Amino acid sequence: MSHKPRFLIAAHPTRGVDVGAQAAIWDHIREARREGLAVLLISADLDELIGLSDTLRVIYNGKLVADADPATITPEELGSAMTGAATGHLAHEETPETSKADAPESPEDEAR
Repeated sequence: MSHKPRFLIAAHPTRGVDVGAQAAIWDHIREARREGLAVLLISADLDELIGLSDTLRVIYNGKLVADADPATITPEELGSAMTGAATGHLAHEETPETSKADAPESPEDEAR
């Protein structure tokens, strides 16, 4: 990250690596976040998602189905949302009012 990026997309950053390399990658992601880098983490590793995220959002079949706090969600609840089986407090229904209110005004706002 020598060019001072503002945004990092990390897709399955630890897939296929050993435990030592996994810890090093997680440390780099945490350090980047501390330095103000926005990180989009995409992973099938539930512990990785819960451990590295400030907010968890799950898209299933093209729809936002969960908006959860990593401090309170369990791996089972997150996995259920990721497979489309979740119901109740994980469900997030987007209405025209909320989608407009939550939409960023510009690409710069979206990156913040």
